Amino acid sequence: MDVLWKAGSVTLSGMFELWAAIPVGFMLQLPPVLIGIFSAVGAIISAGIVIFLGGSLRAWLLKRVEKRSKRQGRMWQIWDKYGVVGLGLASPLLTGAPLGAAIGISLGAPTKKLMLWMSVGIIIWSVLLTAGVAFGLLQFMVPETK
Repeated sequence: MDVLWKAGSVTLSGMFELWAAIPVGFMLQLPPVLIGIFSAVGAIISAGIVIFLGGSLRAWLLKRVEKRSKRQGRMWQIWDKYGVVGLGLASPLLTGAPLGAAIGISLGAPTKKLMLWMSVGIIIWSVLLTAGVAFGLLQFMVPETK
């Protein structure tokens, strides 16, 4: 039951920010594999919520955000050069999954394609970040002497 609460905490943290979920998992002393899985699941859930409720979100954003005459910024550059694939792979790291999904929806990306590439990007970054933290922590651990 204890692992279930820890996994839920990591998943919930991942729904808000992938970067936050991974340290939470290590603080709760979950195994790195579970941290990677549950942080990715949380981020995928949040991206899915934004993407599939995105029609109303897109309309709301277009009403409230002034259109720029010149496209600028990192996400615009990625969108112009790489499209949905680039946005899906880069945004989980650069902006976070929910905001990246909102950007994709506001740019008119097809929902199924956006969800696929956001999920792939989330899984890749979850694995890389979890492994990086795990290997980084191993550098500070004192080896046991027998």
